[in-house]
Amino acid sequence: MLSFVSEVSIHLLRTTMPLSTESQSEDVQDVLVANLDNARSLSNILKAITCKDHAIFTATANGLKVTVEDCKCMQANAFIQADIFQEFMLKDDIVVFQVNLTVLLDCLNIFGGSPAAGVSTALRMCYRGYGHPLTLFLEEGGVVTVCKINTSEPEEPIDFEFSSSNVTNKVILLSESLKEAFSELDMTSEVLEITMSPSQPYFRLSTFGNSGNAHYDYSKDSDMMELFQCDRTQTNRYKMSLLKPSTKALAISCKVSVRTDSRGVLSLQYLVRNDDGQICFVEYFCCPDEEVEEG
Repeated sequence: MLSFVSEVSIHLLRTTMPLSTESQSEDVQDVLVANLDNARSLSNILKAITCKDHAIFTATANGLKVTVEDCKCMQANAFIQADIFQEFMLKDDIVVFQVNLTVLLDCLNIFGGSPAAGVSTALRMCYRGYGHPLTLFLEEGGVVTVCKINTSEPEEPIDFEFSSSNVTNKVILLSESLKEAFSELDMTSEVLEITMSPSQPYFRLSTFGNSGNAHYDYSKDSDMMELFQCDRTQTNRYKMSLLKPSTKALAISCKVSVRTDSRGVLSLQYLVRNDDGQICFVEYFCCPDEEVEEG
């Protein structure tokens, strides 16, 4: 047995039994069991929210929600629907625990992050409840690795009270377009300024970095713009250090929804397709750094 920083214990087994058989006898005591034929479906979406070490897992009948927060000013959520899993068993209405996300990702990629063509790592994830570790059974090529990761009781995540009824402006863009914008803007800027307006410039991203001021504008009729709904002109600034982690989600997404509410709170919702073409969502909330006076 190998132990790393008291967070995880790992056992290596060689077996010809199916992964489900390996842990079947223990399922009776588990409050959560989730099976995936391809562990990359989970690891890729979790990488998209990795900005702090610890994450809160919330399991309901709808699936898994994984939450990471930074300074109570930014929150990242990954949503993995129950039907993404080949098996998703939940004994309670809701199961909540906190786990070290960095350690979890290391375990999910224990056979290597880039498997050979046609080879995937099967995952069975089990949790018995408060005080128990999160147990991962990972199988590839007849080798099963069992990882037990310590869990803890999480603090209540911040409620940004972001309601669709309070959304003042919303645009949906193709992700490729936003990647292009970020490549042209000056990322040495301490803030990203977002302007959304029913009139020109419609949707503008601005930075104020070492190379001077830079703006990237979108027309409401742009081919890159799938939806444009703006009720009033709104300009807000957001700390670049809080937004940079969201570029991991942008990199693997197809579309992104950009919304602001009446307080200037920003929601970035990314639509992500996994290796099997199934859809997951990643959402970032960020509080405004300062509001700019509307001219």
